[in-house]
Amino acid sequence: MEKEKKIPSGFIYFFGSFGGILFGYDIGVMTGALPFLQIDWGLQNSAGVIGWITSAVMFGAIFGGAIAGQLSDRLGRRRMILISALIFVVGSLLSGVSPHNGAIYLIIVRIFLGTAVGAASALVPAYMSEMAPAKFRGQLSGLNQTMIVSGMLLSYIIDFLLKDLPEHWAWRLMLGLAAVPALILYFGVLKLPESPRFLVRTGHEDEARKVLTYIRKDDTEIDKELSDIKETAKDEKNAAVSTSWATLFSGKYRYLVIAGIGVAAFQQFQGANAIFYYIPLIVEKATGNAASSALMWPIIQGVILVLGSLLYIAIADRFNRRTLIMMGGTVMGLSFLLPAIINWMMPNTSPMMIVVFLCIYVAFYSFTWAPLTWVIVGEIFPLAIRGRASGLASSFNWIGSWLVGLLFPLMTAAMPQEAVFAIFGIICIFGVIFTKFCVPETRGRSLEEIEEQGTGK
Repeated sequence: MEKEKKIPSGFIYFFGSFGGILFGYDIGVMTGALPFLQIDWGLQNSAGVIGWITSAVMFGAIFGGAIAGQLSDRLGRRRMILISALIFVVGSLLSGVSPHNGAIYLIIVRIFLGTAVGAASALVPAYMSEMAPAKFRGQLSGLNQTMIVSGMLLSYIIDFLLKDLPEHWAWRLMLGLAAVPALILYFGVLKLPESPRFLVRTGHEDEARKVLTYIRKDDTEIDKELSDIKETAKDEKNAAVSTSWATLFSGKYRYLVIAGIGVAAFQQFQGANAIFYYIPLIVEKATGNAASSALMWPIIQGVILVLGSLLYIAIADRFNRRTLIMMGGTVMGLSFLLPAIINWMMPNTSPMMIVVFLCIYVAFYSFTWAPLTWVIVGEIFPLAIRGRASGLASSFNWIGSWLVGLLFPLMTAAMPQEAVFAIFGIICIFGVIFTKFCVPETRGRSLEEIEEQGTGK
C-alpha cells in the first residue's frame, strides 16, 4: 500500500520547478502581444500607457514575492504554489477578455497577475532547494533559470504562431493561453508533497520522514537530513526572535546586505528587460518595418537565453562568481555603448547594427548576471538575516524590472535608441565597478566563511 503512494522524485522536481516556466511565459508573452494591442487600441503614440501595461506584471511582483514568502511560512510552500497557479489561470483569462480600449482594466488585471509572478519567483527556488539533495543545490539556480527562459521562449513561439490572426484576436489569445500551463501546474502540484522543512517546523516530523523516503535513497541519509533540518529550524527560530529590519544595516551585516541587494538591483537596472519586453518595437524603430512582422527576433533572443542558461549549468562551479559577473558586465556594457559610438562616428551605419549588439548582450547576460545574481543572493546573507535580506533583494530586483519596463518607451520617445542603450551601458560598467569593490567571492566557501569575511569588514 505504501509503495503505491510513493511519488517519483523526477515528478517532484519537474512540477516543483514548473512554476518557473509560468513565470517566464507571463514575463515574455507581452513582447509579441504588444504590437497587436497597439494597433487594436491605437496606442502607437501613447508611450506612458504602453509602459504601464507592459510593466504592470512587475509592479505586482514587487508585492507578490514579499507576501508569498511570509505566507508560505504559515501555509506551506505547496499550498502557496497552488494559490499562485489559480491566480495565473484567472489573471490570464481576465487579460484575454479585456474590454476594447480598457487600458486601466488591463493594467489592474496584470498587476493582479504579477502577484503570482512574484510569488513564483520566491516559492519555486525555496521549494526546490528544500527538496533536492545537498550535492545538487549548487545547480538549482541554473535549473530554475533554464525553466524561466524556457517559459519565455515558449511565449515567443506562441506569439509567432498566432501573428497572422486579426489584431484583436491575436493579442487576446496570446495573453489568455497562459491559463493552459497554469492549469497543468495546478494539477501537477496537487500531487506534490509538502516540503520536509515546513513539515518539521509545523510539528509533522513523521510526515517529513515519509516525504524524504520519496527523494532520498537510504535510511541513514534520511535520518541525517531529518536531524539537520530540525537543527536548522531551531537556529532559524532563534535568529528570527533576535533580528529586526534594523539589524540588516547594523555595522556587522551592512557590507553583505549592500553587496547582495546591490547585485540584485544592478541585474535589472542594466536594461536586460528592455530587450525582452520590447525587442519587436526596437527592431521596428531601427528598420521601419512593422513590429508585428518582427516576431522572429524574440524567438532568437529566447534561444540564446536557453543556451546560455545551459552553458551556465555546465561552468557554474569552474569559475569564480566575481570573474564571471565582471566579465559579463563588461561585455554587456560595451554591447550597449559601441552602437552609440559607431553611430556617432559613422551616421550611415546599418540600423540593424544595434540589434546584432543586443544579441551579444543577451548571450553574455544569459550565463553571467541572469543566473549568478540569485546564486550570490542565496550564498551571501548570514542565517540570522537571510529571510529578510533575501526578500529585500528580491523587491529591489522587481522594482528595477518595473522601472525599466515603464520608462523604456518614454525614453525612446524622447531620444534616439542608441542613446537610451548607452545609458544602460554606463550602468553596466558601474555594476562591474560595484562588484569589484563591494562583492565578496562566494564560490567554494562555506556560508560560515562568507559570513566571517563579510561581518569582519
